[in-house]
Amino acid sequence: MELVYALVIGALTASGVYLLLRARTFPVVMGLTLLSYGVNLFLFSSGRLSTGQQPIIGSTTAYSDPLPQALVLTAIVIGFAMTAFVVVLSLRNLADNNDDHVDGARPESATRGKQDEEVSDK
Repeated sequence: MELVYALVIGALTASGVYLLLRARTFPVVMGLTLLSYGVNLFLFSSGRLSTGQQPIIGSTTAYSDPLPQALVLTAIVIGFAMTAFVVVLSLRNLADNNDDHVDGARPESATRGKQDEEVSDK
């Protein structure tokens, strides 16, 4: 079970980093979301992967740590707010630049095509 859990965390993190390196805003937003899911699962696993255990120290010999659960709940709320902010920021960038590239620059092919149109208009 731990191996599958570790593979899922690794896959989410790798997919998130891959999407963060894309040049469009939607994959960047999805990459941030996947990366935050991977980090949340990692934080959650630091509290021990066990079922049916009490979160109180001293009542049983085995217990689960409640602190990572509280950290994950806080991270979920912060991640949701961050995702909403990045979506609004990307929509503003799309409205201002008529393009959804992350750096705001147009690709070479679109720039050449626009220059060719301006030359032919003159």
